[in-house]
Amino acid sequence: MIEIIQNGNPILRKKAKEVLIADITKTTIKKIISQMSEALHSQDDGVAIAAPQIGVSLRIFLVSGKVFEEDFERGKKLENHQPTTKSLKINYPDLVFINPVFKKISKDRKFLAEGCLSVRPVYGKVRRATRATVEAYDQYGKKFTKSGTGLLAHIFQHETDHLDGILFIDKAKDLHEATEDEYK
Repeated sequence: MIEIIQNGNPILRKKAKEVLIADITKTTIKKIISQMSEALHSQDDGVAIAAPQIGVSLRIFLVSGKVFEEDFERGKKLENHQPTTKSLKINYPDLVFINPVFKKISKDRKFLAEGCLSVRPVYGKVRRATRATVEAYDQYGKKFTKSGTGLLAHIFQHETDHLDGILFIDKAKDLHEATEDEYK
């Protein structure tokens, strides 16, 4: 199993390097994306992961397909927590973002609860833009643009921070260790 790097490892504080466009479809990058996906899906509460979190200082992040599931959104609203991977059948593929750049970001800001696979078991509230649009390359080397609101906009900002060597704890308020119930 791929290890998820924890806070204290210097790679999490480095600005990640851009992936050369010609390298995107090469075996090395495919392997990194596969390892990121494996690490992400090994964590029931994970919704996204950045390459530095598996020890690779490249500008790549993945968003779990479960974020786009209707049951995921409904479960969040009804139970006020995120359903686990085990409770969902994931029909959407993970989204791969290589060399992401913000094209638009709203001035509207909102605090949302946030945690991180690399800062266990700490949670806090982070004030982030409520809407964001990112331009990036996918795993096939095709440029695309993706817009998101709410949780997805939050994820874009959290993962891009990882690529810039910033952890959510640098911005969070009300930091606390999760209780066992919160963590589940």
